[in-house]
Amino acid sequence: MKKEWQIFLTAVMYYTRIPVGSNIDHAAEKLNQATRYLPFIGWITGAAMALLLWAFSFIAPLTICILLSLVLGIWMTGAFHEDGFADMCDGFGGGWTKEKILDIMKDSRVGTYGMLGLMLLMLTKFFSLEVLPLEKIMLAIAVAHPLSRFTAATIIYTHTYVRENEDSKAKPLAKGITASSLGIAAIWGLAPFIVVTLYLQHYLLLIIFPALLLARWYMVRLMQRWIGGYTGDCLGAMQQVAETIIYLCFCIVEWKYI
Repeated sequence: MKKEWQIFLTAVMYYTRIPVGSNIDHAAEKLNQATRYLPFIGWITGAAMALLLWAFSFIAPLTICILLSLVLGIWMTGAFHEDGFADMCDGFGGGWTKEKILDIMKDSRVGTYGMLGLMLLMLTKFFSLEVLPLEKIMLAIAVAHPLSRFTAATIIYTHTYVRENEDSKAKPLAKGITASSLGIAAIWGLAPFIVVTLYLQHYLLLIIFPALLLARWYMVRLMQRWIGGYTGDCLGAMQQVAETIIYLCFCIVEWKYI
């Protein structure tokens, strides 16, 4: 139990800014095992965002509440996944060889592709949530954060990490996940979706699955074609794309029911 708790704290330390104490390190074994808790990190960030959204709804317009909620999510993770999305936009937008793409993604500077991609992504998130009533915004966030992280975790299981030469500037990264750990991650990732779907009885929300499968297929195809596998930035980009798609699906279902 103590070992499992340390693995969980490793996930919290790596994927969020929440302090966990100085006795937790970046050991590769623990980091790989911690991947099974990646969707549960979505429970933590999603719950915090939903709580802030609800609290500020008493004193501020809904649009401001949504914006503050998105800001909190970014702050809690240190823009970890957003940074990956921007880097992937820059790398795949500006590079024409595997080496060039990897070099661009490793660069800490943000280019035109990354800036525009991230801006459009955040606007899509905001406007997709903005059309929903307060309760459904909270539920959409509760579903999107765990499920999007599970979607990213599946890539770790099915594909290969491609950076061969890691320098001191490279982020530590979970490079493997077992079938049993993926099963645990699936429980954390899918449970909120099942509960919310049954609660709302909006079974059109099942469109989330084909939408995510299509997005995952496209992203993986892009990774395989150009670099032969995934990097940490690619996983962050997959999480961000999946989260945005889930918000879009909630938006579409809400529009359908109006």
